Amino acid sequence: MNKPILPAGAPDVMAAPPPGAAASGGAEPVQNVQVHLRKIPLLSGLSEEEMAGVKSELRFKQYNKRDVVLQKGDNGDGLLFLISGQLQVIDVTEDGRAIGLRLLAPGDFFGEIAVINGSKRTASVVAMGAVLVAFLPAPAALHLFSHSPSVANQMLRHLAEKIQRDSEFRSLLSINNTTRRIYTFLVQMKTTQPGQPDVVDNLPTHQDIANMINTSRETVTRALLTLAQQGIIQKETHRLVIVNPQALQKLVEGTS
Repeated sequence: MNKPILPAGAPDVMAAPPPGAAASGGAEPVQNVQVHLRKIPLLSGLSEEEMAGVKSELRFKQYNKRDVVLQKGDNGDGLLFLISGQLQVIDVTEDGRAIGLRLLAPGDFFGEIAVINGSKRTASVVAMGAVLVAFLPAPAALHLFSHSPSVANQMLRHLAEKIQRDSEFRSLLSINNTTRRIYTFLVQMKTTQPGQPDVVDNLPTHQDIANMINTSRETVTRALLTLAQQGIIQKETHRLVIVNPQALQKLVEGTS
């Protein structure tokens, strides 16, 4: 896995094993890697003194594909940051099915609810490939939340966005038509940049999409193939380009 390299003179931290991260098969402590902490949005507004405090507390660990980074029901003993790779937040239903809740990208943090509440982890987090994760113990994280205005402000915005995103996802799962559920998922996942086509970056596998929206891999494959044949989407390596977002939106609304 490529390791994040720190530009000369920028704040850094040396990696060591995190005491509170889940002990999972294949997980390994990472030694002698340097990370540019100001590239992590939650930490970007810290003063030099605050950053030094965080640097002294952070620990790093590398996980392989399908390793469990956080286990539902474990103690909320720290806040975690995804440095590189991709993670999936999942829950397990009473009948044992794994339901994907959302994907995490580099710079995202997770595990904050259990830290704030002093409660158990409410979901599991699984590596989608090789990942590097940073662990900040709960006392240090809580100190940041209560003493750093920039962190507190970003945390409030994050929690508000999370509530909205979870509400949208619950609405998606309530759609009875599985094909429309897939179309709606793509609309929720896409990102838009001025002058650029809409894209879904780091496209999950068809099986992962199926797990997330409670359908079959074959149904996902057929739906994406149909969209491609109609010229609505174009698949590229690890991403999907939405060539005709208006047509996709009509399918979501059931008006096409």
